[in-house]
Amino acid sequence: MNAVDTLAAGRRRRALRRRAVVLTLAVLVAAGFAVTLMVGQRFHPPSDVIRVIMGEQVPGASFTVGRLRLPRAVLAVAAGFSFGLGGVTFQTMLRNPLASPDVIGITSGASAAAAVAIVTLSLDGPSVSLLAIGCALLVALLVYGLAFRNGVAGTRLILVGIGMYAILNSVTSYVLSQAAEWDLQEAMRWLTGSLNGTTWSEVVPVLAALAVLTPVLLSRSRDLSAMRLGDDTAGALGVHVERTRVTVVVAAVGLIAFATAAAGPIAFVAFLSGPIAARLAGAGGSLLVPAGLVGALLVVVADFAGQFAFAARYPVGVVTGVLGAPYLVYLIVRTHRAGRVRGW
Repeated sequence: MNAVDTLAAGRRRRALRRRAVVLTLAVLVAAGFAVTLMVGQRFHPPSDVIRVIMGEQVPGASFTVGRLRLPRAVLAVAAGFSFGLGGVTFQTMLRNPLASPDVIGITSGASAAAAVAIVTLSLDGPSVSLLAIGCALLVALLVYGLAFRNGVAGTRLILVGIGMYAILNSVTSYVLSQAAEWDLQEAMRWLTGSLNGTTWSEVVPVLAALAVLTPVLLSRSRDLSAMRLGDDTAGALGVHVERTRVTVVVAAVGLIAFATAAAGPIAFVAFLSGPIAARLAGAGGSLLVPAGLVGALLVVVADFAGQFAFAARYPVGVVTGVLGAPYLVYLIVRTHRAGRVRGW
């Protein structure tokens, strides 16, 4: 077998592995989604769940499944996919697995805005969500603008983002320290990341954002993959680097903002999804869809575990935070020792 045949065989193996990973993740997400609809304080068989989804009235199941579990499960999948897709976009564009919206201040902007809205302005519901979305977009624009010097270097943007993250967390802490007890409880529930009490009015905007922005990111997947080689190399390959960067930043921030507004800043999902997808799918090729599916699976499983795996019930953000914090330390140590993380 000559070198060309060996190269082609390697590409086929990688493509087959990637398709197998995507299919497996999709099946796992579907299975987790089904389990969350069936299992709870009362078990409902698949036949009842399907009838409810089809619009039939099923005594007991119509309320429990249709009004309580179904919006929560749909938001878990939609928000998880949004966090995973948005997170891996930043990590790929900046060629650094630490460049997550959690780390560079975007979700912190949404959190600070929500804290101010709830505690200082006494807002609730859609008003908090809209303010959180607007502030997340504004923070992303500010970080990008401060990091721009004849282009945007990945390291510079990360450092500016970390500084913004610290400032915004300080704002959030100060606002919470001034909050009345009832406002503090509501703010902390939102800031932790929770799917409790999800309604369709919260789900629909996230689904709409996914429908509009996911095709934008997928259409730029080849350009993103080229940017992993560096801006100069990507430009030599015909990629309009700054145009691509602005497009994917706006799309990724939009996904993160809408998901955060609906479910709160569910900790570490955007950060974890990309590296896990890279491990599963291997090097080469786009990680957008695998990372989105990993994010959806993380949120679905973490939410189910928070409800039923422990003596007390915990919001989904608490569970993902317990999983993500040790991995962040591990990734920082490994990156420092090796200079990079495999698959990036």
